[in-house]
Amino acid sequence: MQTDAVQSQPEKADKTEMPPGGALLIGILVVAAFVMILNETIMSVALPRLMIDLSITATTAQWLTTGFLLTMAVVIPTTGYLFQRFTLRQVFIASMSLFTTGTVLAASAPGFELLLAGRVVQASGTALMLPLLMNTVLNLVPARDRGKMMGVISIVIAVAPAIGPTLSGVILSALEWRWMFWLVLPIALIAFAIGVRLVKNVTPTSRPSFDGVSVVLSALAFGGLVYGLSSIGHSAEGSTVPVWIPLAVGVVALTVFVLRQIARQDDGRALLNLRPFATPTFSIGLGMLMISMMALFGALILLPMYLQNILGLDTLKTGLMLLPGGLTMGLLAPFVGRAFDKIGPRPLVIPGSIIVSAALWLMTLLDAESALPMVVAIHVLLSIGLATIMTPLMTSSLGSLPTHLYSHGSAIFNTLQQLAGAAGTALFVTVMSTTAASRVASGTSDAAASQAGIHTAFLWGGAVSLLAVAAAFFIRRPTVSANTPAEADRGLAQVN
Repeated sequence: MQTDAVQSQPEKADKTEMPPGGALLIGILVVAAFVMILNETIMSVALPRLMIDLSITATTAQWLTTGFLLTMAVVIPTTGYLFQRFTLRQVFIASMSLFTTGTVLAASAPGFELLLAGRVVQASGTALMLPLLMNTVLNLVPARDRGKMMGVISIVIAVAPAIGPTLSGVILSALEWRWMFWLVLPIALIAFAIGVRLVKNVTPTSRPSFDGVSVVLSALAFGGLVYGLSSIGHSAEGSTVPVWIPLAVGVVALTVFVLRQIARQDDGRALLNLRPFATPTFSIGLGMLMISMMALFGALILLPMYLQNILGLDTLKTGLMLLPGGLTMGLLAPFVGRAFDKIGPRPLVIPGSIIVSAALWLMTLLDAESALPMVVAIHVLLSIGLATIMTPLMTSSLGSLPTHLYSHGSAIFNTLQQLAGAAGTALFVTVMSTTAASRVASGTSDAAASQAGIHTAFLWGGAVSLLAVAAAFFIRRPTVSANTPAEADRGLAQVN
């Protein structure tokens, strides 16, 4: 298979200009990733309809969301190895093939079992695409222009999950649930066809050793943690497995996994190289991004509950109320990226983290008498803050790594992002449910108890957000020296 100069001459990693066709390649990957990530949250509004159509319980239906997240958490940690072993073109074709096949399975599913299988296959493709997009940007885009490109990626990470419920609400208001997949299929097929024609190999490859034991440990670790947290967050009544069991398995497996990677990374045999954590800018930025994802997914789960259970809106109106925030993030992301390229991360991250915290504290004021414009305004404020910090955090964190750690840094970043989303959902919903249950037990009405639970959950969210505000003052602009040709040569020699 023909490869370009980037693969045959990796010593040119410190680029001053993007290679011809690079912008088009990234554009294809962005469209594909957006469509895929959209499916992460598109099912949330559809679950009540599915319970009726497929004659399944709430606990069973929830697996359509939990199974997607679980598959993502299991597959993403392996991408550090996959991106070294296989070319960009091979990974792209595998990702799109899996996602397209999964979409067809889900759209044509006669029952729950095939629908769940389709979701799992979809998630397998999605888990490859987002790290692939990040890795491609880091390898193709000069350091001075990465903020602009990472701004586009932040649209995929934040906006796609945010508008998923809105899109599903609109579709379900006029069509049956299968159209959520049939309408996505043509877009996926077009992106697939264009990509097969235009995607070339622009990243170096090697033959790192494959560690099957680490793959199993990774699946148990991240799968156990995400499943346990999702079970808490979705209050899986009637589950035959107590929540503490998958959480305990996840913690133990993660400990063994980390120790094994540390022991094997010196000679290049680690499945996931953990050296990115030794870079302070990467670690601090990743920590802040995890807090931001907790806030985003926590708000995505609580605000619909508030709008439907407290204010009495239906699913379509609920989705439309959340749409302005998602659109705001999408519109701001490219401008924030350009600003990062000019002024660096701190002038953006510090005010952005303060805005996120302020929005979460303002959400504690919401009650049964709150006007809808106020709810929309607070959600838009939260979206502005998240848009202001996500691009600088991604760009400064991943850009601070040496070239040979890009694939591992992307894998770590995306794995912990999924974990943070599950943790945010678990934190917000557990606090809400616990508070509401205690109020009901003391004689409070269901509506008042639910309102108190949501209020307390946002209090916790506001408190956690203060950690991000403090960490924002330690963010630094990545140094260009991290991507020198000498660094790239040493890294490639290490994995070979």
